[in-house]
Amino acid sequence: MQISLHDVGGQTLRVGIRRGDGSRPALLLFNGIGASIELAEPFIDALHGPEAIIFDVPGVGGSPAPRLPYRPWTLARLTAQLLDQLGYDQVDVLGVSWGGALAQQFAFQKARRCRRLVLAATSPGSLMVPGKLTVLLKMATPRRYKDPDYLDQIAGDLYGGEFRRSPELVRSHLRYVRWSSDYGYYLQLIAAMGWSSLPWLRLLTQPTLVMAGTDDPIVPAINGRILAKLIPGARLVTIDDGHLFLVTRPKDAAKIVADFLN
Repeated sequence: MQISLHDVGGQTLRVGIRRGDGSRPALLLFNGIGASIELAEPFIDALHGPEAIIFDVPGVGGSPAPRLPYRPWTLARLTAQLLDQLGYDQVDVLGVSWGGALAQQFAFQKARRCRRLVLAATSPGSLMVPGKLTVLLKMATPRRYKDPDYLDQIAGDLYGGEFRRSPELVRSHLRYVRWSSDYGYYLQLIAAMGWSSLPWLRLLTQPTLVMAGTDDPIVPAINGRILAKLIPGARLVTIDDGHLFLVTRPKDAAKIVADFLN
């Protein structure tokens, strides 16, 4: 992974690029809430073939916080500007959790530039089937990223899947967390408020793969079924794991994604 800083329209972005087959579209990844480039590295390492592009959204990881709050449509525009600067025209797009909303927005707003779409552990936005209130309250604070003991206590209930069965995963998970600021985290929460893709999901034209964990306390699997039902021709794949199956089962997830992109 080659990581560098880029000034895009006055906003500094920390960008990671994993080189690959330059003769095919690169894969652009949008990460989950509070997650920096590092959290996606196990999945990217397991994905063979295309180049991979990922960046810390403003206020997360190594990207400084913006002067003003943002919305998904402004981030989609910023992403297109970054791709212009990097020299990529059309890309495949993968979004996980919070990043899945951004992936949907990019596919809709910049349809020509998105060849294929992968939506992992995500939903249509504010109009979704929510997880339990106790889980959502834990998501409303970034404490889990800063307090390892707290994450030890809640990881199974929060992420489900392998985190229930293998508590030792918590420490390895923290190795891939680069915390930046509470402010950046809350900017992401604010950006998601009131956003929904339901009015225009049927207008998406890209071949789409929807991936859902069978034991996902944050985004129940029914949200994946809703996405697959409303996006024309979308295919749904369920994985016997929790919310972070891209991290806990990177090889299995990478093979499913690679087969779809190929």
